[in-house]
Amino acid sequence: MKLSYYVNVVKLIMISEQENRGYFIVFEGIDGSGSSTQADLLHQYFLSQNQESVLSPEPSNGKIGKLLREFLANPPSFLSDDLFEQQMAYLFTADRHFHLYNNVDGVKKLVEQNINVITTRYYFSSLAYNGKTESDFHFVANLNQNFPPPDLLIYLDIPVDIALNRIGNRPFKEVYENKQKLTLVRQNFEKIIDEYKYPYLKIDACQKQTEIHQQIIDSLASTKYK
Repeated sequence: MKLSYYVNVVKLIMISEQENRGYFIVFEGIDGSGSSTQADLLHQYFLSQNQESVLSPEPSNGKIGKLLREFLANPPSFLSDDLFEQQMAYLFTADRHFHLYNNVDGVKKLVEQNINVITTRYYFSSLAYNGKTESDFHFVANLNQNFPPPDLLIYLDIPVDIALNRIGNRPFKEVYENKQKLTLVRQNFEKIIDEYKYPYLKIDACQKQTEIHQQIIDSLASTKYK
């Protein structure tokens, strides 16, 4: 992790403490990177520090999110790959807007109530998974251009072969869980991280779960959680 980004994370946390607001933290990585596990560990850590925390993954639990999960598990056979990717990008954008701004448990509402919101998947995943070509990448970027960056992005990097080995025993596989697709997705994530201008952590996801979790906690050192 670059020192400049570590400094930005600390500054951001100090500002957040002053404003009495929660954090919006996003975990990203290809399927099998362990993002769900690390999100849960961070959630439990916040709770252990008497800080309110909510796990709120994407797709959301709203109606559009449920439709997305159905499409991911059983993609419609009458659509070409290109049309399917475009429709998924539109659906994820609509679901993301609901996830952020709904008045019941939207990210914006919870953060303003000083609740930490931890999510797996955000617009980074839309760019990585639905940006098959340069044109597709810009198309998805335009759809998501008005969504705010998270307070902290945590990218878990892992080789595709290791990720596929991890997810090989899953009873149900989604349409994106294959070597060709995940190789492209990982390349897209690398491009996104290289150009990203906000606070982030890039972590080797081949390490033990406890080691990864400790690196995340260490990044929050010298804050109110210490």
